Order: sequence, then C-alpha cells, then structure tokens
Amino acid sequence: MADGWVRAAAKADLEEGKVLGVKLNGKDIAIYHLPGGVFCATDNICTHEYALLSEGWLENGCIECPLHAAQFDCRTGKALSSPADEDLRVFEIKVDGADLMVKV
Repeated sequence: MADGWVRAAAKADLEEGKVLGVKLNGKDIAIYHLPGGVFCATDNICTHEYALLSEGWLENGCIECPLHAAQFDCRTGKALSSPADEDLRVFEIKVDGADLMVKV
C-alpha cells in the first residue's frame, strides 16, 4: 500500500458494461468496465447531490446519476449534463493478474 495502489475487486467480479461501487481507504469509488476490456475509476458520489453513481446507468462510456440524470464521462470524469456542473475525480486503475487495483 506504500505506493498508493489498493486492491479494489477481482477482475472477474465486474462484467463488461457494468459498474461496481467500492469503498477504499474511506473513499467511495465507482469502477467501470467499458467495452474492449477498458477499466476506469471515479468518485462514486455525484457532484450535484449525494447519490451513488454505481446505482446509475452506464452507456457509451458515460454514467448517468440515478437521482437527477446528470451524466459524466467515465474516462475523464467530465460533467456532461446538468444539473451537475462539477467534474468527478478520476483515479488511476490497473489490472494486476486477476485483480483490479486503484491508486488512492
């Protein structure tokens, strides 16, 4: 953990096209499995109002908040639609054997 990388989940636990919410070092993080084996990680809390993005809808590399339908780019964290106007924090993620590791 000295280098900041923390095991978040087993790679096999996250199907393509799905999102998984995890808590790492006290932070709520959403992990996305995009087409082509691409994994991304952002804050799991919407920047507009408290809602878990991992309970939202993932489509075309974007996550839609389940509360007020704000959308964010999973790769960059950029807020794409109102009512959110603040971007999400993005975390580095890597595959390490069978595990997904997130730098927190």
